[in-house]
Amino acid sequence: MVYNLSHENSLIGEYISEIRDVEVQSDRMRFRRNMERIGEIVAYEISKKLPWISKEVTTPLGVSKCMVLKEQPILATILRAGLALHEGLLSYFDKGDSAFISAYRKHDKDGSFNIKVEYLSCPSISDRLLIISDPMLATGSSMVLTLQTLYAQGIPSETHIVTAIACTQGINYVRKNLPDATIWAAAVDDELTAKSYIVPGLGDAGDLAFGEKVQD
Repeated sequence: MVYNLSHENSLIGEYISEIRDVEVQSDRMRFRRNMERIGEIVAYEISKKLPWISKEVTTPLGVSKCMVLKEQPILATILRAGLALHEGLLSYFDKGDSAFISAYRKHDKDGSFNIKVEYLSCPSISDRLLIISDPMLATGSSMVLTLQTLYAQGIPSETHIVTAIACTQGINYVRKNLPDATIWAAAVDDELTAKSYIVPGLGDAGDLAFGEKVQD
């Protein structure tokens, strides 16, 4: 299942327009905050699809029956670019556990690259709700390898992938390799460059949020 939230008019479109805008991108704090806002909106949308139960809550004047989440999700993100998006999800699923994965493109001199996963810190994910975030879903290779690494620790009951901007090619690759995962994208673009950057995209989300990095 794929949810493209740009198909409906909402405030998420405002935040997507700002993270794409080269003039607004110079304000790193606003870029990070807009990523957080996107995470918050997607968290709300995901919550509608999760299991809920009725709970009796004692008030100063009596007892009220309220609907609450049946279980709290595990919120995973790919370092470092996913941190701001993760914070937005965490501000809504504030009782959830967190997991962190280091996955990056290891570039060769000829311009090609391989995906490297070098760090994983997570609770037990067996039979848990898993929500994993990464601001850009380009080829889908990083996401598939990251989830395969997580699945080696256990198989979740549900997997939800959250991204600000996805590419059609990446969506198709994830659906082929992880058919049970649900993808939530704030926007979807159709083109990739020869170096696998999304067009029109927004550039490098990690650099825009935290500054340029040294490439070895």
